[in-house]
Amino acid sequence: MIFSLCAYKIEYFHLTPKTTLDNDTNNDTIINMTGIDDILARMKEDPRNIRFSDLCKVCSHFFGEPRQSGSSHRIYKTPWQGDPRINIQSHKGKAKAYQVKQVLLAIERLEVHHGPEE
Repeated sequence: MIFSLCAYKIEYFHLTPKTTLDNDTNNDTIINMTGIDDILARMKEDPRNIRFSDLCKVCSHFFGEPRQSGSSHRIYKTPWQGDPRINIQSHKGKAKAYQVKQVLLAIERLEVHHGPEE
């Protein structure tokens, strides 16, 4: 556990073995950086318990920046037409399970046609 006192603000963090911490330029917040492989493993294990921000990291890694992100949905471009489409949205900070499964199918299709990402 780490306690941090920054300008009269106390923050509490519980660290897990795979957690990496990095301070931002103002030293106000600590950002939790999780690897893409770790997120993918969690997506496959339990698609109902994935943070929306983690799903966005994975989608941006494999499909680039979203072509639409100003509304409640983020839409990512794929090299094919039709399904599986990458159209995701947040539900109380979590990703929707069926959308997590669609992203996993799209990544699988991408790897079959273009080889695995390294």
